[in-house]
Amino acid sequence: MNINLTLFAQLISFAIFVWFCKTYVWPPIIAAMHERQKQISDGLNAAEKANQNLELAQQKVEEQLVEAKAQAAQILDQANKRASQIVDEAKDQALTEGQRLKDAAQSDIEQEVERAKEKLRTQVASLALVGAEKILQASVDESVHRDIVDQLAANL
Repeated sequence: MNINLTLFAQLISFAIFVWFCKTYVWPPIIAAMHERQKQISDGLNAAEKANQNLELAQQKVEEQLVEAKAQAAQILDQANKRASQIVDEAKDQALTEGQRLKDAAQSDIEQEVERAKEKLRTQVASLALVGAEKILQASVDESVHRDIVDQLAANL
């Protein structure tokens, strides 16, 4: 057995094996690797796009949150103004009602004073008649002297 012939046969069989692998085995492996590389690249691009969309969404959320806070502050200011307005209106109504009640009470007092004065006039007139009767020791007819009694009561 000759080593050269064995080496030469192994060299030829290795060359055929390399050619076979290069022609039939290597292209599908390279194609699968390129396909996998493309999928990974697409996945990374999609992840990057998703991150950008997430950042945009977060910015929009922050803007909407700021806007909502501003609207809430505006609504609170309006509510406070309306509450102050309602309180002022209630105060005005209370003052008006208080003045009306005071005027009504004053009117009632004046009417009571007039009634009391009239009652006193009547009593004084009766007392004056009684006093006049006692002084004159005669009966004074009230109906006859009514004008004089009314004039006396009016002077009181």
